[in-house]
Amino acid sequence: MTGVGEHRTVHDREAAGPAENGKPFPAGPWKTGRPVSHSYRSLDDYSPLGRLRAGTRIHPAKVQVRRPSGRHSARSVGLLAPLFALLLAAPPVAARQPDELPLANILWVSSEDNGPHLGAYGDDYATTPNLDALAARGVIYRNAWSTVPVCAPARTTIVSGLYPASTGAHHMRSRSRLPDGFRFFPQVLREAGYYVTNNAKEDYNLEKPGGQGSVWHESSREAHWRNRPEGAPFFAVFNFTVSHESQIRRRPHTPVHDPAGVRVPAYHPDTPEVRQDWAQYYDKLTEMDALVGERLAELEAAGFADDTIVFYWADHGPGLPRGKRTALQTGLGVPLIVSIPEKYRHLAPADYEAGGHTDRLVGFIDFAPTMLSLAGIEPPPHFQGRAFLGVHEAEPNEVVFGFSDRMDERYDLVRSVRDRRYVYARNFLIDRPYGQRLAYQMETPTTQVWLRLFQEGKLNEVQAAFWRQKPSEELYDLENDPDLVNNLASSPAHAAERERLALALRNQLLSIRDLGFLPEAEMHRRAAAMGAVSWTYGQGGYQVERVLAAAELASDRSKWDAAAADRLRRMLGDPDSAVRAWAAVGLRARGGTAVRVARAELNAALADASPPVRIHAAEALGRFGREADRATAVELLLGAASVHENEFFDALLALNALDYLEPEVLGSQGARAQAWRQRLSALPNELEGLDRRFRSYAPRLLEAIRIDLSGH
Repeated sequence: MTGVGEHRTVHDREAAGPAENGKPFPAGPWKTGRPVSHSYRSLDDYSPLGRLRAGTRIHPAKVQVRRPSGRHSARSVGLLAPLFALLLAAPPVAARQPDELPLANILWVSSEDNGPHLGAYGDDYATTPNLDALAARGVIYRNAWSTVPVCAPARTTIVSGLYPASTGAHHMRSRSRLPDGFRFFPQVLREAGYYVTNNAKEDYNLEKPGGQGSVWHESSREAHWRNRPEGAPFFAVFNFTVSHESQIRRRPHTPVHDPAGVRVPAYHPDTPEVRQDWAQYYDKLTEMDALVGERLAELEAAGFADDTIVFYWADHGPGLPRGKRTALQTGLGVPLIVSIPEKYRHLAPADYEAGGHTDRLVGFIDFAPTMLSLAGIEPPPHFQGRAFLGVHEAEPNEVVFGFSDRMDERYDLVRSVRDRRYVYARNFLIDRPYGQRLAYQMETPTTQVWLRLFQEGKLNEVQAAFWRQKPSEELYDLENDPDLVNNLASSPAHAAERERLALALRNQLLSIRDLGFLPEAEMHRRAAAMGAVSWTYGQGGYQVERVLAAAELASDRSKWDAAAADRLRRMLGDPDSAVRAWAAVGLRARGGTAVRVARAELNAALADASPPVRIHAAEALGRFGREADRATAVELLLGAASVHENEFFDALLALNALDYLEPEVLGSQGARAQAWRQRLSALPNELEGLDRRFRSYAPRLLEAIRIDLSGH
């Protein structure tokens, strides 16, 4: 029997079962069709309660669960998740309100793709009178963080109360499931008597527990609190898309805000295109503000303003490059305004003052427990955030965490943490720039002109950094460097801050058992082999400590010596395929010398049982190997890139690898390169039954490769 925080030491190669033996798996959750079973067929393998057989009923009255003091966190929950899932099936009971006060209504008005660029936050260029008025009667949170700098995993965090990296829902976009018994927080409010509506964007990376219609009473463009049964409290969400990335580049557009008045951040080049995009961004914020005003006016006209707690928030930073998709303050910093009517001030924190502001650190991970706390419901123990309002308010956060993984067709892996003064980021795919050629982002004029000026050598060092390989670590002083252009990670004067935040981040990744360090397809295969969902595999068979250590070594630029390269070479023989994958990534990142040292092992890895290991080894040899090695590697990558012959996310990984080969590898005029180009052009870009949200990814990568080759 294993205890809380302990994990079996079965090699992941064994846990992966038939995948490592080359046998087929059930269709992954990214394909439509028969779902993977979620039964706990091996509950005894990871339950601290002993060898419970699958299907065993646990009587709530006979089990005592001690809640972590002051926090609802998986750190203390550990491997109790399967048990909690069973206990959570009981309907919630809301605490009694003072003097039989009815439950407060809760209204959310949210916007897309904008930071705290509002008048209420001191931005004189902004025109946002309605939000400014809301702030005048509420409280501004100056240190609110999105958790993930892109919509789908950010919204998944909010609705589930769990970090997406702990549920397998961390990529943009992805599809995963929660264990049986886990619910989205609106379901808990619904069971407590709330009328819950969403108008209208969902964009969750997790399937809805209980299926369609089980979360919201209504989720559509017609959804409205007006439709509730008489007397029922409501939780209503209105989301505005007018400020979305796609809208700030829509042309023609007549600027309302003068582009000459824009403050261009130091990391962007100061060009007319950049100024127009920023000015249009502010125009769209004004349009969004008007929509917020309409919803608040509806509430006032209906006589519910004094009965309703109002939240305004945005889902992540601005839809401009190095904002959205970047796990730093520029992409994660968001506005959050909360207004609590006088009759419900007992639900406010002690420092609440109308028209005031707070420097309390709040992340999207805290929203779910906070909503339940406002309804008098104790948050379930598997929630990973802290309630910052309500009767179950927890201790304030000392730090908040950020995550960035695959963005559409492009893979990355960044983890970050901030306190009130500093933000620290740890980059793991350091040979990939922040500015990867991501098709959707490339549609923005700012991105296009920024890349062109980089290619022409016309940027300064600060502006060019976005298009270059990343450092292992980043540390920025938010008080003195709001644009985050002065990296203090190597500053001796800031070593204590870097070490403190780096340790906090590492402990968090281990605590939530971050699944982002597994190759995407491998994560799904391992969960399927266990007959479980990704969360359950992460809490049970996943040796995160060993995998994280491998990722840290692979991406540590301070360990660029021969000894580190030799360690990575030997790690290619590790029993865990995830460790082997990181070994290949680390050798690839170190370039030609390291790849030559590990030539024999990398060539052997081309026959590895794990597709991601083969793909990473092939990219390393294809970029830095000898000519004979390169030919073998390219052949492997072309075969692995077919979405018809391989699991979709394995093929996506191979297409990315092909795109990072030097253009002359595929673009030369030799007979072999011509044959490779013919095979490349024949690769399928469609897959029947593929989740529609993923269908553009392979075509985008094939087009990116074609663009690179056309310029050769």
